[in-house]
Amino acid sequence: MEYIELSVNISNQEQGEILTALLSDYPFEAFDGDETLLKAYAQKSEYEPCSEQVEQLLREQQVGFSVQSVVQQNWNAEWESEWEAVDVDGPRPLRIRAAHHEPAPEGVLDVVIAPRMSFGTGHHTTTALMARTIATMNLGGLSGLDMGCGTGVLAIVAVGCGAERMMAVDIDDWACDSCRDSLALSGVASQVDVRCGSIDVVNGEKYDFILANINRNILIDMMPSFAKLLGKGGQLLMSGFFVEDVEILNEVAEANGFHRVESLSSDGWAVLKCRKI
Repeated sequence: MEYIELSVNISNQEQGEILTALLSDYPFEAFDGDETLLKAYAQKSEYEPCSEQVEQLLREQQVGFSVQSVVQQNWNAEWESEWEAVDVDGPRPLRIRAAHHEPAPEGVLDVVIAPRMSFGTGHHTTTALMARTIATMNLGGLSGLDMGCGTGVLAIVAVGCGAERMMAVDIDDWACDSCRDSLALSGVASQVDVRCGSIDVVNGEKYDFILANINRNILIDMMPSFAKLLGKGGQLLMSGFFVEDVEILNEVAEANGFHRVESLSSDGWAVLKCRKI
């Protein structure tokens, strides 16, 4: 079976995440890359019927790209074999790992995930920031929403830090499958529900807190929905954006009935914690 490799030049991680989300609407089976290059893989027979649409999309995004044929392989297995466990320090230290990695030592929260390429492994700075902040929150007996859950790592951390129930939502089917596998591996499947779709799949529900590690523009678009999903005193923890975007997000949050509690940063990325008033 012949595959194609689509290579896209990107300027930063945020642009890569946005393009990954856009390309996920097409028959790509895996994504890989770094801060400067995003790679997407699809069967040639599946790619050719939509190639003009994909390439027009990339031209509209004003990014350079190339397409080449490659030999078939198990993309995720090869990528996962090179993936290393992540240790996050803080008030509640934790280890984010795959099943083949060494378990966390005693006293460290063991978060076992089934990683899929580009869907949240804990290596990104924002994941560590979110996990570290979650560990400072009083979540005992509360219910929460992990919006844009990826592998479900933040939902698992929240349960490990006392949350009673979690809802994990992602727009990508592959991410949702990865999340379900991660929940089983971490032994918390009975406490976390998974739904595929955007935020409309939880319309009308209420949560005590929301975790959203996405990107600035999507967070801004979802802010009115976050406000409806949280009652008075509800906590909103957001990341996926740069330090310079904190004030913009804070203004939008305040306009939707939130009050800033704190903001933290690392390597140019930020976390913003708000409370519904």
